[in-house]
Amino acid sequence: MREQHRGGRRARILPLRHGRLQSVHPLLALLKFVGISLAVVAVSATSIAGIAVWDVASSIKPGIHLAALPGQTNTPPPGIGAIEGGVNLLLAGTDTRTGQGSSFSSKADLAGSSGAGNNDVTMLLHISADHKSATVVSFPRDLMVPVPTCPRPSGGSYPALSRAIFNSTLARGGLSCVVLTVEKMTGLQIPYAAMISFDGVIAMSDAIGGVDVCVATAIKDPYTGLNLAAGTQNIVGSTALAFLRTRHGVADGSDLGRISNQQVFMSALARKVTSGGVLGNPIQLYSLAKAATSSMQLSDTLTNPSTMVEIGLALKSIGLGNMVFLQYPTASDPADPNRVVPITSATTVLNAALVADQPIQLSGKVGRAAVADPNAVAPPTTPAPSGSPGATGTPAAPPAAAAVVLPSSITGQTAAQQTCTKGNN
Repeated sequence: MREQHRGGRRARILPLRHGRLQSVHPLLALLKFVGISLAVVAVSATSIAGIAVWDVASSIKPGIHLAALPGQTNTPPPGIGAIEGGVNLLLAGTDTRTGQGSSFSSKADLAGSSGAGNNDVTMLLHISADHKSATVVSFPRDLMVPVPTCPRPSGGSYPALSRAIFNSTLARGGLSCVVLTVEKMTGLQIPYAAMISFDGVIAMSDAIGGVDVCVATAIKDPYTGLNLAAGTQNIVGSTALAFLRTRHGVADGSDLGRISNQQVFMSALARKVTSGGVLGNPIQLYSLAKAATSSMQLSDTLTNPSTMVEIGLALKSIGLGNMVFLQYPTASDPADPNRVVPITSATTVLNAALVADQPIQLSGKVGRAAVADPNAVAPPTTPAPSGSPGATGTPAAPPAAAAVVLPSSITGQTAAQQTCTKGNN
């Protein structure tokens, strides 16, 4: 007999005795095995979801408070399903070289952008309250806009500016300043936001296994190191980052050409995620959420792991033809040819439609060269009402809410349109 000290008391441990095991009837053994198996199957879905939530939660960085929305709380969602109501989520891509690895650690790189960096990529996702349409608006980095009062990270605030370049707002007052500026521009309230850096883009593209994009003409950009032949190319990792960053390799070398690349990438991403069933699979969504939480800085309203999954599930029922990617309408700045200014007549229509939560329809050309992917599939047509010419007797689909037709100065595309990059000028 052995003794073991446990909590100040002596606990007796009986010696092991080797005896003869009682025999078990094969049928009873089989039933026992089946019973255990059924129990495992019964709890598997819950257990996997629980493990996924814990795994994502463990990778979340401290949340960024959005000063624009003091009433927002971080209460956990009631369950795993599509989020209720509409969604406004802002994504800012910083060009900071700080902490981005040896490829961006030279003195020249760090002198160009360090610390918070500039928001060289800014996109706003608007999901309608009925989950039937979604709009992604890209804001040019060189856009000249008024900037509201922004909080200082160390306390206090920066004064409002009547005119400043848009991509300076991140460095000025952090993610909250970008959100406040876009809120002022659009009239929307934006409760969700995230910031992603170079290494985050690489991690996210790795998580989805790359995206197939159509390249109209070969892209060779010595500034980003991108070298792509013409045709359909699968881009992943650092190549995806270079594709999203390149300006000198497409069109006239401006930021507007870069936005067209981003729309080609984002629409291809939407098609891949939709066709692969990712939006209908919470476990796969948690996998993407983990990649996001480990590579992004999130607003405190997004730090609950299930919130991102619920936003993803809200996109599940939206058809590709109802996912619109567009560029905030701009024209050359009369005061500086290297800058752009909003086209007020067009932004008024766009902003009003977003605030009123109305679906939108593009009337202008797609935001890139008129070179279609030869493998593109035409979007499905709406069935003709019964009794009309060409009808087959199939009941007509219920009428959708009337879409707001945007001015032709607003360029973009739907996720159903498979387009190519702009060619080199």
